[in-house]
Amino acid sequence: MQDSFNKLAKILRIKPRALLDLKSKMSRITGQKGVVQKIIEENDRLVGEILAELGLSKENSAQEIHQALETRLADLEKKLPPEWQGFCEKALNLVENRAGFFIKKEKAVELLEKYPPRNLLDFFGYKNVRELVDKESFESVFSALRFTQSTGWMHKFFDEAYDVLKPEDFEERPIQLKVLEEKWLGVAESFLEKKYHNVSHLKELGIIFVIPLKIDTPGEVLRVFTLLLHYLNEVPFYSKLFRQFSKEPDFVEKMKSLLRGDVIEISNIKYQISKINWLIIQRYLAKDNLNDPRLFLPHVNPEAEHWYKAQESLAKLGPDFEFWKKLDFVGGFFRRSSEALAKEDGDELVSFDLVDLVMTLVKKGETKYLYHQQEALWNKIFIEYFGRDKMNKLIEQNIIKGYIEL
Repeated sequence: MQDSFNKLAKILRIKPRALLDLKSKMSRITGQKGVVQKIIEENDRLVGEILAELGLSKENSAQEIHQALETRLADLEKKLPPEWQGFCEKALNLVENRAGFFIKKEKAVELLEKYPPRNLLDFFGYKNVRELVDKESFESVFSALRFTQSTGWMHKFFDEAYDVLKPEDFEERPIQLKVLEEKWLGVAESFLEKKYHNVSHLKELGIIFVIPLKIDTPGEVLRVFTLLLHYLNEVPFYSKLFRQFSKEPDFVEKMKSLLRGDVIEISNIKYQISKINWLIIQRYLAKDNLNDPRLFLPHVNPEAEHWYKAQESLAKLGPDFEFWKKLDFVGGFFRRSSEALAKEDGDELVSFDLVDLVMTLVKKGETKYLYHQQEALWNKIFIEYFGRDKMNKLIEQNIIKGYIEL
């Protein structure tokens, strides 16, 4: 049993004593026993099955395992549509809930008129926002704000324009998945000096958009496709919360908190000796700071749940895609190759999470992504004690507060 605690704690980058304390409190609350042992046994079983299917064993190096997994991903990528429109249609067909509670288009245009996007207007030479939207389409214009306007302008628009919103300014309508016309490549290149993300979304408007860049990097097709599936699960999640909070007097403040992805500071949590708090971390904090202290406390992450659902959707495409369905929380330590040992001592953590592997492949191994698997593992611990449905319900009920009090 001690080995299980040490192994799980090492993956999560926490002390075994902290995990033992968490186990004791959770067992007292739920009556569940042996959860840590069960998770490690499932993890090790899945690792063994995957390695066997790849023709490898635990004696192989981390580098060899990475290479085999990346080869598997490259083969998987060939099974996806090669062109953007077919790509998006296939993603839409894999997700059932494709509608939500969004700001009315007319209201959004009205707000934009009060804060004219000068970069866009000047680029096209349009006189006003109405002309811009009429000529370039609502979805294209509001998508383009993300990559044509300054961060300062975006913050000002978000902080000030949204303050006047009321529940009646929202409506039920389908999510729009928009592939921007090729001319927007030129628009984007005019305003951005560095490579930009070619897939993004606007939760409050129900828009997911794609900039149709030329794809010439291994893993990029799969990265974009899984991101689309992720957003197609994430947007309805937040839309459901907008709908719920629209009945409350502080609706706008709660909506803005959700759009910011607020995460509570540790100092603001109310602790009681007899209870345990699980943070709700609705962003990947590790992207900004691998050692953010909140990452080492018990927490659940809605982002990891959106990715889980995205991989469930992906599995509908057949056995080769189903291969990855249950691996989001799976990881293990393996010996470093002699070349890697020259740079760093000790074993290396390999994530078997599809998203980590795809992101690493796209970066050509220059960055080894691990945090998607680690966040999914925290969710897995909570789920083993309470179940997935209970976790999602508690996240919805407590996301504004920022933590679940047990």
